[in-house]
Amino acid sequence: MVKLTMIARVTDGLPLAEGLDDGRDIKDAEFYKQQVKALFKNLSRGHNEASRMSIETGPYVFHYIIEGRVCYLTMCDRAYPKKLAYQYLEELRNEFERVNGSQIETAARPYAFIKFDTFMQKTKKLYQDTHTQRNIAKLNDELYEVHQIMTRNVQEVLGVGEQLDQVSQMSSRLSSESRIYADKARDLNRQVSHFAASST
Repeated sequence: MVKLTMIARVTDGLPLAEGLDDGRDIKDAEFYKQQVKALFKNLSRGHNEASRMSIETGPYVFHYIIEGRVCYLTMCDRAYPKKLAYQYLEELRNEFERVNGSQIETAARPYAFIKFDTFMQKTKKLYQDTHTQRNIAKLNDELYEVHQIMTRNVQEVLGVGEQLDQVSQMSSRLSSESRIYADKARDLNRQVSHFAASST
């Protein structure tokens, strides 16, 4: 279940938006919000290895994506599917960039886009229950993609197997042809020896 969502500018760690009712059902909500703010500060100092990352913290996991110098972060229960968490963040990112994209760099005060909370709350409700038809369909789409990747990988492995069979056949042919060559070379050596012996 999505517990907390925050958006910040990566260049300076400035919080741009936050879910207003996020964290009400979390014990130690302020502690986790402080962790998020510390993470944003680290990201602003260039301490970000990846544009997508999941970080475990107590019974929760922070998932974030960085796109266009903005970090979109959510905190979920550990059991919440990672794929849904990232899809949730992608939906937020798409809408946030569409609505506020031109104003992100010029925002001067924290939570300058607090009105974005309305969209965050609506979207969060869609992702709360992992068993809804919509979320099951998203997970099934992911399974289909994984299946396609696995199918491609199996086909590549089978292709490598066919190539190995061809190499094996070529090796067998070379081996038999080298035996024939050795036999002919022996015959020629005998003929040369006979010819040399008979001419002396």
